[in-house]
Amino acid sequence: MKRRSYMLIGFFLSLLLTIVPLSGNFTNAATPTAAAPVSAVSFTQGVQKNVLENGLTVLTKEVHTAPVVSVQVWYKVGSRNEVKGENGISHQLEHLMFKGTNERPVQFGRLFSALGSQFNAFTSYDETAYFGTVQRDKLEALLTLEADRMENSLIGPEQLKSEKRVVISELQGYENSPGYRLSRAVMRAAFPNRAYGLSVGGTKADVEKFTVEQVRNYYQTYYSPENATLVITGDFATEPVLKVVKETFGKVSQRAKKNIRRAIDNSSDASLSNPVAKKVPIVLKQPGSAALLQAVYPLPDIKHPDVPVIDVMDAILTGGRSSRLYQALVESGLASSVSGGAAELIEPGWYEINATAAPGQEVGKIAQVLQESLAKLQQQPVTLEELNRAKTQLQASYILGNQDITSQANQLGYNQTIAGDYHFIERYLAAIAKVTPAQVQQAAKTYLNPAQQTIGFFEPTQPDGQPGASSAGSGRTVENFSPGKPVDPAELAKYLPPATSETDSNKQSLPEEFTLNNGLKVLLLRDRNLPTINLSGQIDAGTEFDGNQKAGLANLTASNLMNGTQTKNALTLAKTLEDLGADLNFSASREGVNVSGEGLSANLPILIQTLADVLKNATFPADQLELSRQRALTSLKVKLDDPSGLGREVFQQAIYPENHPFHSFPTAESLKTISRNDLLNFYQTHYRPDTTTIAIVGDFDSVKVKALLNQVFGKWQATGKPPVLKIPTVALPQTLTQLNKVIPGKSEAVTYIGYNGISRKDPRFYAALVLNQILGGDTLASRLGTEVRDRQGLTYGIYSGFAAGINPGPFLIQMQTAPDDAQKAIASTLALLKQLREQGVTEAEFNTAKRSITNSYPVDLANPSNVSSIILDNAVLGLSRSEIREFPQRIQAVTMADMQKAIEDLIKPENLVIVTAGPGDSVTKGS
Repeated sequence: MKRRSYMLIGFFLSLLLTIVPLSGNFTNAATPTAAAPVSAVSFTQGVQKNVLENGLTVLTKEVHTAPVVSVQVWYKVGSRNEVKGENGISHQLEHLMFKGTNERPVQFGRLFSALGSQFNAFTSYDETAYFGTVQRDKLEALLTLEADRMENSLIGPEQLKSEKRVVISELQGYENSPGYRLSRAVMRAAFPNRAYGLSVGGTKADVEKFTVEQVRNYYQTYYSPENATLVITGDFATEPVLKVVKETFGKVSQRAKKNIRRAIDNSSDASLSNPVAKKVPIVLKQPGSAALLQAVYPLPDIKHPDVPVIDVMDAILTGGRSSRLYQALVESGLASSVSGGAAELIEPGWYEINATAAPGQEVGKIAQVLQESLAKLQQQPVTLEELNRAKTQLQASYILGNQDITSQANQLGYNQTIAGDYHFIERYLAAIAKVTPAQVQQAAKTYLNPAQQTIGFFEPTQPDGQPGASSAGSGRTVENFSPGKPVDPAELAKYLPPATSETDSNKQSLPEEFTLNNGLKVLLLRDRNLPTINLSGQIDAGTEFDGNQKAGLANLTASNLMNGTQTKNALTLAKTLEDLGADLNFSASREGVNVSGEGLSANLPILIQTLADVLKNATFPADQLELSRQRALTSLKVKLDDPSGLGREVFQQAIYPENHPFHSFPTAESLKTISRNDLLNFYQTHYRPDTTTIAIVGDFDSVKVKALLNQVFGKWQATGKPPVLKIPTVALPQTLTQLNKVIPGKSEAVTYIGYNGISRKDPRFYAALVLNQILGGDTLASRLGTEVRDRQGLTYGIYSGFAAGINPGPFLIQMQTAPDDAQKAIASTLALLKQLREQGVTEAEFNTAKRSITNSYPVDLANPSNVSSIILDNAVLGLSRSEIREFPQRIQAVTMADMQKAIEDLIKPENLVIVTAGPGDSVTKGS
């Protein structure tokens, strides 16, 4: 089970190099009373609905917790509306909506970036949505831009040609995933005559054939005000904003209303009744890493009264470690992971279960145990304990998932577009509270019918997920390429709607900071806006302490913390949190173990007590260690079979020598040699109060929290001084080095370009951030994005970044390309780096980049989960408490002289390491 996901597939622009993947298992925080509807938060209180004369639905919700606003436009069109031969046209149009308008013939990503907007878009089965979150003074500008592209988008031959290449690159990237290929085959078999059976992103064959007229007609048909919902949430006054909405969106005319019926024509085959004859399992035998299973069952549409019951059933089956399928499949050692989720849509949808086999386990056996678990659910009522836990998880996931205004707007837009009423969430949660054991049992009988199941197996043909041979080259394709001139921000400014600049983080509250007698550092920041708690922590026990022989030790230690303490076993620990919907996770990174927790504020004591228990009293049971080792081996196989995972490892090891802590990566051999004693020794050596920092943001009483922290952590003591690593200095490569890794069966290549960079406390850091914003900080607004993605269409995404931690981390550029385009994209990138080195940046570019960073910073601060991470990171990195307030001023203080020095010191095109991983034909040309 996972939080209801709005963005099923699409055009994700906000990807960061340091992004943390979301866990597939659902463990969110919740209300202490499961049987009653959530009353602590009203999701629709204060929402006003207006319908303009042209049919546009407008939802406004004033939220005055931070000086930011979110603007979203939801169009009721997705892959459900596509007919034969045009699979993917909704997604293709979504891409084209960023290419400019008649009045503003420029990349809209640059306009949004100049405003400091955190923006994105996605296409799904029933909807396509565009959203941006900005400082409140940019609201009118954002409304102007969205209204403009609702009616005047440029859809011409030039735009379509370049964006087709980008979409195909995106689709080929999905093809690298065995899970994607399995899902596509299963869905086609489950819904052979329905649009839901086709991939949202489309097929390469259909995309290649799209004509300008075809896409324009689609735009004219569906991007009409009466088929859209505008959502505005945040710090604004409703009446003046509605006036602006009428002045901007009110001018957009209705178009092609009669053609909207195409949305309904596909539903004639949307009944729940599939043929009763049992289907033969789909088996894909292809190159890959781990064996996979996917099972799909048809469901009713989102308005069906069984929807809340189905979601409770899903939580019982896959909601966290205590769930039935986790216990039956993962705790038994059959599977490395299991997840589930219901797609409840405008037309009848489906329920799906996904599992990854543990090493040496057969998917057929997993399918058998899965069926036994589902049969048990059909034969016996669930316990009240299970039922209440599932309700609590579901109810609270909505509170935790709506802590920021972007998510609140998402919730409103989704419910209005898919369910036809933004009040849907209130009725849904009220219904969740009333679900009975008998209803869950009946839902299992009705919807988990083996005769209606479509099941597929992915069986990898490639032994052990080992990558193919590698080769090295000199990158000789560089000389012929000449990049275009950088985009002139002054030219761009002509198309920007007026907006004032009012960045003011001086009002940001500073955390209270104190240290317990044992050396444990604590930061507390009270935020009474929501009844939630966000906890972030770091322990100096990261993978830098592994060494090559025991690579993987830090991660195995962190992942086993929740497997038992002196008083609780793994299941008891899981239930302690999941009964309340609270969540606590540990994961090792290079420079520390990351702790993340969330829950409702009433459950803060349980969260802190559980954290203290595992940090002081973990026992590392041998049987759980073996299970986690098998999961680590599966993850390793999957990573080595993924061009981005393998490419990053090869890149990192090419930069850092064997004696450097950043060189080590787990291998099958190193993981197999790690013993329980190794974990215990690592735990006793590195898990210490004086190397632990905890940050808590939320609704709490500081005096009570301090008392609790002293009570539960006070007896945790460390002896001697903590271990300290001497990190060797890393020189840049003497020459440009190109390495290539072949992974059989892949369709898209991933390339990393870079070298060792700087630390966070390097005096050049702020200049480096501004420099990076210009170079590749945004895939649509940067020089790299403008040239390699937008003009040439060579990549779906290209980004650059400085991984600046306590120690210098890599400067790197990452991109995904079609195999034939890899060398062209590399050549373009190198030419851009040389251009930057030789010509520098313009004053206008420089000022625009600074504004973009400082204007978007208040949006980061509007999310309490982000604030918790920011104040923790600042403390761990040795920065002052006031850094959270002063960061924009430090960016603004960067001078052109600072920028020039950063370019001279940090941009070295002749010393690059270039690593490309992917299919064989992507890594040989030009080598």
